Amino acid sequence: MARIDQTGDWRDRHAPSLAEFESLAIDAYAQLPDSFRSHTGNVAIIVADFPDDEIFEDMGLETPFDLLGLFEGRGLTQRFAIETGELANKVILYRRPILDYWAENDETLGDIISHVLIHEIGHHFGLSDEDMERIEAGVE
Repeated sequence: MARIDQTGDWRDRHAPSLAEFESLAIDAYAQLPDSFRSHTGNVAIIVADFPDDEIFEDMGLETPFDLLGLFEGRGLTQRFAIETGELANKVILYRRPILDYWAENDETLGDIISHVLIHEIGHHFGLSDEDMERIEAGVE
């Protein structure tokens, strides 16, 4: 029996760079429900390969692949007034751990990025896991 090439165009592809990954994240963010996005304000989305040493130690991670994303800042449930010198809230997506997760699971990279964004932004709103699952179900 002859084998059929099923590689498509993967032979010449590389993993997405930080810039390409950021574009994927921006597109994933744009696909989130308007009712969710309209409340996010100026949450910055940052992409890095791995958590820095300080985050690694503070969170007690065993490997740098243990964390897919992180919300940094104060959630809306914690903000009563902006303090002088306070930095903007941000979501950091960790490219290499997300790519590793993608390689080990049967999900698209876009779906994984959307899931991590919803989960991390959900912390910003103080949402429950059930709330975040409902939002995720509304993503195209």
